[in-house]
Amino acid sequence: MNKVTVLCLFGGVSEEHEVSLTSARSVLSVIDRDKYAIVAVGITKEGRWLLYEGDVDHLTKEEWQLYATKEVFLQPSVSGAVLKVAEDAGLSLSFDAVFPIMHGKNAEDGTLQGLLSLYGVKYVGCDCLSSAVCMDKATTKMILKNHGIPQAAAMAVEKRDIEAMPERLTAASEVLGYPVFVKPSASGSSCGVSRVNTPAELLPALHKALKSDRRVLIEEYIRGAEVEVAILGNEELFVATPGEIAPNSEFYDYETKYYTDTATYHIPARISATATAKVQSYAKKIYRALGCRGLARVDFFVDGERVVFNEINTMPGFTSISMYPKMMEASGISYPELIDRLVTLALS
Repeated sequence: MNKVTVLCLFGGVSEEHEVSLTSARSVLSVIDRDKYAIVAVGITKEGRWLLYEGDVDHLTKEEWQLYATKEVFLQPSVSGAVLKVAEDAGLSLSFDAVFPIMHGKNAEDGTLQGLLSLYGVKYVGCDCLSSAVCMDKATTKMILKNHGIPQAAAMAVEKRDIEAMPERLTAASEVLGYPVFVKPSASGSSCGVSRVNTPAELLPALHKALKSDRRVLIEEYIRGAEVEVAILGNEELFVATPGEIAPNSEFYDYETKYYTDTATYHIPARISATATAKVQSYAKKIYRALGCRGLARVDFFVDGERVVFNEINTMPGFTSISMYPKMMEASGISYPELIDRLVTLALS
């Protein structure tokens, strides 16, 4: 039987480049090699596409480019697209689907999905529009408000607003009550996010967030457990058992997510059956409203029976400690089966 060839992309021009390497290492370690042939391509922080020919153990920020010396690029073909090797004009690599194991800007924000769609390529995950909408928190909140999804109150500001009227912003943010969270509108893995406890801390937090995006959210602090739920599917959806994160730090920031062991994880989440049902129901409604396909992780705050939407991630982390595969595993879908289902959904 001919194997399905999967082009696995990792890295990228993103603040989450290193996280992508760790996710790719996990995916490539478990994907069924009897069923799938793998072509691995790493995208450097400068945007070069390099054919990766090393072992999965070398997928680290220090090593991977040592095993990726051939530059490649996409070229249209009758079947959709092929990879051409720059050093050998006669060499092309065909594939059936792309698994973009990439996070953040220039990865899950619709840019890469638009490129693949333009070339007629099938790929794992949400399409261009859905990816772009979900990546931008301000846009997500506007859409979900029309669908009656409970969420934190927030105000969106841009660089010109921050520079022109800082005192007015400080006064306006006080309406939300302190503490507040300041976050880039389009950024993942809590990059550029700050918890602001006093008005004096607001402007430094805004300028920090501006390094990641031109638009910034000042958001109401919601008290409650941080609960996440994983969704899998196109038309028919599988909603996993929700999980809970206890960050054991001021909040679940980038360092806590990927580089420290301070956080503890609970699957199933330590919430009531009523709250669990609400989380799963809201997650499905959000997934449909935003046009998601393939997969997404939807995050909430839960306080008793109160459930408040936080954000959605269309290509969640696939590292060994990431919640998406852990929730799926706790719900009866093993890591290798999860990868298989995602590729099958892409091909469909």
